[in-house]
Amino acid sequence: MEHVEMLVAAGTPLPPIMVHRPTTRVIDGMHRLRAAMLLGHKTIAVRFFDGTEEDAFVLAVKSNITHGLPLSAADRRRAAERIITTHPRWSDRMIASVVGTSAKTVAEIRRNADVGAAGELTRIGRDGRVRPIDVSEGRRLAHDMIVSDPSLSLRQVARAAGISPETVRDVRNRVLRGEDPVPRPRPRTPGERGTGDRSACRQADLPGRGGAECEAKTPPAVVVKRLRADPALRLNENGRDLLRLLNIHTVRSEDWTRIIDSVPPHRMETVAQLARSCAEKWFEIASRIEQNASNTA
Repeated sequence: MEHVEMLVAAGTPLPPIMVHRPTTRVIDGMHRLRAAMLLGHKTIAVRFFDGTEEDAFVLAVKSNITHGLPLSAADRRRAAERIITTHPRWSDRMIASVVGTSAKTVAEIRRNADVGAAGELTRIGRDGRVRPIDVSEGRRLAHDMIVSDPSLSLRQVARAAGISPETVRDVRNRVLRGEDPVPRPRPRTPGERGTGDRSACRQADLPGRGGAECEAKTPPAVVVKRLRADPALRLNENGRDLLRLLNIHTVRSEDWTRIIDSVPPHRMETVAQLARSCAEKWFEIASRIEQNASNTA
C-alpha cells in the first residue's frame, strides 16, 4: 500500500497497465490499478498481451525487474524455478536476464529441479540462437578441422562445429600447447581454490578467454585501474569517456549504502527508475561489446 499511496501522491499520468487478454489477469501494473481506483478513476489505459499464460508470467517477471516495485531475492528464485519448468530449453543466461539474477544461480536451481536434463542436447540463448549444452563433440570436431587446415578462420570453424568463435579460439590455443581440446575439470577443495585462480590468472597473457575470466573474478576497482593504464583507452577521447563512466561504478558498498540512504522519500521512485534505466543501458552496451568481439574473431 505504501507504493500505491506514493503513486497516488505523485499526481502524474502513469503508463498503461498490461493485461493478459485470454484471462484478463493483470500482468504488469497492479499497483497502478489500485492507485487509479483510490483516485476514483472509472477507466485505465491498458495494453493487451495475447500469448500463453506461461509467456505472460515471463513478461510479468521481466516487467517487474525493469521497473516498478522490485522483486525480492526469494521472488526471483521462485520465478526462476517456474520458468525453468515452463521453458526448459531456455539457457541459464536467458532465464537469468528475465528474473534479474545470475546464470550461476539459475544453473544451481536447474540442477536441484532436475528439469529437462534427460536427452536435452541444446538450449536457446538470449540472442535466440540454439546452442549445444555439451560442446565436447564440437570441440573435438574443431580440433580435427584446425589440425587438417590451420588456415581456417575462427568463424568458419565455429559455424561448422556448432560452437562459438571464442570456444574455437580456446581449442586452437590448446592445439598449440599440445593439450586435449576438451578441458578435464577436476574436483577442487576449498584450500586449492585460491591457488588455482592465481595460476589461471598468471596465464592471462595467453590468447583466448583466460584473461577475461580472471578479470571477472577481480574487484572492479582493480580492473578499472588496469584499464586506465592501457594506452588504447587513455590516449583517445572516447576511451577516456569510457574510463570515467566505469570509474563511477568502483564506489565501495558502504558508500553506495550512504548514497541510497540519502535519497529523499518523494524522489525514491524516480531515482529507482533512473537506476534501472542505467542498468538496462549498461546491459545493452555489454551485449554489443560481446557481439563486436565475436565479429572481430
